[in-house]
Amino acid sequence: MLQKCEGIIIKTSDYGETNKIVTLFTREWGKIGVMARGAKKPNSRLAAITQIFTYGHFLIQKTSGLGVLQQGETISTFRGIKEDIFLTAYASHVIELTDKCTEEKRSNPFLFEMLSQTLHYLNEGFDSDILLYIYELKMLPLLGLYPRLDECTICKSKEGEFAFSVKEGGLLCHRCFEKEPYHFKVSQATIRLLRLFYYFDLNRLGTIAVKEETKKELKAIIDAYYEEYSGLYLKSKRFLNQLDHFNNQIK
Repeated sequence: MLQKCEGIIIKTSDYGETNKIVTLFTREWGKIGVMARGAKKPNSRLAAITQIFTYGHFLIQKTSGLGVLQQGETISTFRGIKEDIFLTAYASHVIELTDKCTEEKRSNPFLFEMLSQTLHYLNEGFDSDILLYIYELKMLPLLGLYPRLDECTICKSKEGEFAFSVKEGGLLCHRCFEKEPYHFKVSQATIRLLRLFYYFDLNRLGTIAVKEETKKELKAIIDAYYEEYSGLYLKSKRFLNQLDHFNNQIK
């Protein structure tokens, strides 16, 4: 049975001399794997459509096992991402995180929309750091992680000056600082953005100007939280950190 879907290619692997196994994140079915026969041949009609990051409509022969990709029509190749090593690194982290946080054949149209929108924003030149922080925060519930960002994790106060505690899993008000001495002492602008990025609708993203110091604080909190609770090891994140270190050296 042939079925059409809208999807983004988030992973590919070679299968034999001429075939590829392609992982698609689709609007209709969530994450699925399909066989693309002959896709490694240069003259194959599937060669272009089975490139990483490709966003398109795909015609798939559904089977009890791995589906078979019959044909595809490109909506976007995200050329701007592919032509920039830094944007490629950011986009690679976004799709690897998506892959690691999702199970096969679980429909999630909201996540599909967020993935598509994030890649479009990256391609259009929006601030890649900010996009990444938003995406990482919004993926936490898929891992069963819910940082408390609307009140103090200890006394439940919603007012005052706040810090972030990885140990307590959320915000800490100034009255409770001494109860957890290893919290992140960061600016209140960082706390506000952390809360905003976790809750707000990505489609409403406009131009956001964020100081480098604030970005560093956001990154430190998000990285520490992931390291403590997610159980994920992502090659793309390691590469991003290496790029970041290289950038800091040449500045």
